[in-house]
Amino acid sequence: MTMIEIAPADALIVVDIQNDFCAGGALAVPDGDAVVPLVNRLARQFGVVVLTQDWHTPGHASFASTHGCAPFQAINLSYGPQVLWPDHCVMGTSGAAFHPGLDVPSAQMIVRKGFHPAVDSYSAFVEADHATKTGLAGYLAERAVERLFVVGLATDFCVNWTALDGRVAGFDVTVIEDACRGIDLDGSLERAWRDMGTAGVRRCGSQELAFVVSLPD
Repeated sequence: MTMIEIAPADALIVVDIQNDFCAGGALAVPDGDAVVPLVNRLARQFGVVVLTQDWHTPGHASFASTHGCAPFQAINLSYGPQVLWPDHCVMGTSGAAFHPGLDVPSAQMIVRKGFHPAVDSYSAFVEADHATKTGLAGYLAERAVERLFVVGLATDFCVNWTALDGRVAGFDVTVIEDACRGIDLDGSLERAWRDMGTAGVRRCGSQELAFVVSLPD
């Protein structure tokens, strides 16, 4: 096994580990809770840690209820195709809160996404219109980050889009596979891994990481 050495300037991006994406939530990812202990351990080994948080307005354009449709249908919005989801991660609600077991005191930034009512946002870097930026790329550049390691929920949506847009922004990106879980909606998980591979996103297991310096708890 070839080990990947994690340097102090490498960044861990923790994607959407929130109540609504975990057991009992409005849009629960199968086995989503299982990533929490591993993410907690990984985060203590990275010098730069960013959390993302889905943060929708009530009546958001990505909600099936907004359009009188059943969840998981796809429609076209002004920026292109949009999967319609159950109402989830509405700003200020318990569903939008981070999972209670998530313990990442070393996180230095939280990126909230999806708060524009007419545009969805899977990616931590740019919204679904492919134009509206979150500012994350600039933050990471100012921190002299070159390599990103992405974990969280869900592999085939927010993790996937974050990884792809991280590559577009010029970063070296690796997805830590065992620290993610997917929805797999009509083959979306296989497509996501294929698309990430084509874009140059690497995938690894947490056991392949070698940490140069352990940060204090």
